[in-house]
Amino acid sequence: MSFLDYLISSDARTALMGRMMQRLGVDRQLKVVADHGAVINRAVDRCRSCGHQDECMTWLDEHEHASEPPDYCRNRDLIARLQHVSGEG
Repeated sequence: MSFLDYLISSDARTALMGRMMQRLGVDRQLKVVADHGAVINRAVDRCRSCGHQDECMTWLDEHEHASEPPDYCRNRDLIARLQHVSGEG
């Protein structure tokens, strides 16, 4: 089990973050980014402190394919950076 897999399974909010990263196709980039442990921890903290869990769950259920997260996503900038890295490869 990877560190990201452990975090994803640790609680519902973290699971939402994992689903969002997978939905937007950046979960692999997140695992290999420099200092990925610290990056993941900060992303988890942002997700855990978000007040939009219900909206996020609904958004994820309604968007099987998406190119960007909802406007309220606190990891929106991180996701955009990871997508940029993915596009360069």
